[in-house]
Amino acid sequence: MRNRNLKFIKLSYVLLLLGFLPLSTIARPFVLVLSQDDLNLKDPTADPTSDSDPTDSDFDDFIDSESKPDYQLDPGSWTPIFEPSSEDGEEEVAEANNGEDFNSIYYLGVKKLVTAASRGDERGVAEAATEIEAAAAAGHSHSRSVMGFLYGMGIMRERNKAKAFLQHYFAAEVGNMQSKMALAYTYYRQDMHENAVKLYAELAEIAVNSFLISKDSPVIEPVRIHSGAEENKEALRKSRGEEDEDFQILEYQAQKGNAGAMYKIGIFYYFGLRGVRRDHAKALSWFLKAVEKGEPRSMELLGEIYARGAGVERNYTKALEWLTLASRQQLYSAYNGMGYLYVKGYGVEKKNYTKAKEYFEKAANNEEAGGYYNLGVIYLKSIGVKRDLRLACNYFIMAANAGQPKAFYQLAKMFQTGVGLKKSLPMATALYKLVAERGPWSSLSRWALESYLKGDVGKAFLLYSRMAELGYEVAQSNAAWILDKYGENSMCMGESGICRDSERHQRSHALWWQASEQGNEHAALLIGDAYYYGWGTERDYDRAAEAYMHAKSQSNAQAMFNLGYMHEHGQGLPFDLHLAKRYYDQALEIDPAAKLPVTLALASLWLRKNHADSLMVDFIDSLPELYPKVEAWVEDVIMEEGNATILTLFVCLLTVLYLRERQRRHAVVGVGEMPPQQPFEQGALAAR
Repeated sequence: MRNRNLKFIKLSYVLLLLGFLPLSTIARPFVLVLSQDDLNLKDPTADPTSDSDPTDSDFDDFIDSESKPDYQLDPGSWTPIFEPSSEDGEEEVAEANNGEDFNSIYYLGVKKLVTAASRGDERGVAEAATEIEAAAAAGHSHSRSVMGFLYGMGIMRERNKAKAFLQHYFAAEVGNMQSKMALAYTYYRQDMHENAVKLYAELAEIAVNSFLISKDSPVIEPVRIHSGAEENKEALRKSRGEEDEDFQILEYQAQKGNAGAMYKIGIFYYFGLRGVRRDHAKALSWFLKAVEKGEPRSMELLGEIYARGAGVERNYTKALEWLTLASRQQLYSAYNGMGYLYVKGYGVEKKNYTKAKEYFEKAANNEEAGGYYNLGVIYLKSIGVKRDLRLACNYFIMAANAGQPKAFYQLAKMFQTGVGLKKSLPMATALYKLVAERGPWSSLSRWALESYLKGDVGKAFLLYSRMAELGYEVAQSNAAWILDKYGENSMCMGESGICRDSERHQRSHALWWQASEQGNEHAALLIGDAYYYGWGTERDYDRAAEAYMHAKSQSNAQAMFNLGYMHEHGQGLPFDLHLAKRYYDQALEIDPAAKLPVTLALASLWLRKNHADSLMVDFIDSLPELYPKVEAWVEDVIMEEGNATILTLFVCLLTVLYLRERQRRHAVVGVGEMPPQQPFEQGALAAR
């Protein structure tokens, strides 16, 4: 199993004895190690044979941050279905796509598909698929993208990866972003980095365009609706949006004039946090109210709003005014926005690189990640300073260490082009993927979560499945967990209707496998169990061991125990009692709750080592075969309603008889233990 992503990102950067720098992540984490050997400090501008041209305006420049609706950034987005901004929302989308008639067919078909999947309506899903297929056959790109999804998942069509790939390929050629994500992920899984990096680079740039110019945008990751095999109740409680009790209390405080509450409510609406629907108009209203109450943090957000034109007409002059006021309140991140405006020459008389650098340095001196990033750009691009690749790399790594998403984008560019860092397409692809997953297509996760919280499991499963196809690990595990948890009630649609048990098992297995490839230890454990026990697939101890090893690399105690057991019995791994003991001990170190099973396992090891031919060892080895028979007998005989009632009465009778016998014995013992009477006591009794 390819171990693409691990538990934490850590950047070790051996430069001027800086040592190791841990790097936090913005999405599913992985391990990235940079050393002195990874640096490429040769200036490509001095090499006429170099293909890299860092002076190109499209390379590593300050990107214009602009607030655009999803249907422009993500053509074919399902936003008009789930978040219609106005009564004519679908007409806006049709107009944005040259007013093609097939757009209305497409959106009606998708709406019917989602509605039918929600109800488990087989005929409705089939009709929707037929309508979308007709539009796809006529060359409509967004319909082709959905057909790629249907073929890939096997929804009312025979599952066919080749047809899915072709549909996504032609849709991507015409500009469908979700098909580009699906294609990029397909290439990524097959280590076709030259193809994957081009697509992820384009998608990451679109994502970066939506980032803020001063503050770092909050990391809005898909919510994992399960924790292991159980529902993640705490995460779900915090994602109920306006229905959440904590949000309602905060809103009440804001309405009563609490400036801090006003700011927080504005943040929720501006970014769409904790299940709250994004609403820039409401955010603007709350920020303005908060400023009137003297809340300084709202000033910076108002500067962002006017700079990006989010819900208001873009006005760089007002943006600079608000950012300047915020900086005077010691909000150092506002200096990034002011520097940005001077670099671009927006809202000021003319560009002023010297002043921009001063502002970026003020932010960096106060440990603002955006300041590090911006300084890295000006040294890379030689904007008002002498070009210095070493210093640029240093600043980008400091920004990445602080979790600045645009720094990941810059590092990916450097790995892709070989400027500052040695060319590495695998590294570039992985970093671009992290950034690309923050693009507008991530709205699918929000809609899926809303559906799940409303009890609409069928709709949630369909949306998570679509997102899983785009390469989101959380969506893959969520969709697989829904299949395992809800079974038939997941409304899973197969090739000819509601999924049969075999179809559900196969799809769940495929989803867990994809999640395990991206570092999900629970998924790797489940895949190992599937191969070990032959659940939904053929029994394969070798692949089970491979999956357990992957989960073990994530410090999973259960996987360590399983590996110890396989070494003890020579299943998929060499028979080795010493290694078995080592794995059992490691499992106990990781999870103290494993003390009982580990103690029993160590006892089994002792018996196997010292009494290999004894009946006890034979009995222990027979337990895996005996257990299913006992379990089946309990389920078929004891748990049958009539038998269970009789057994319960029988157990109660035995309990009563036992208690009465115990009471009788205590009485006899009490008499037998009476202390002997002294002679004078006996005489006194006789006299009486």
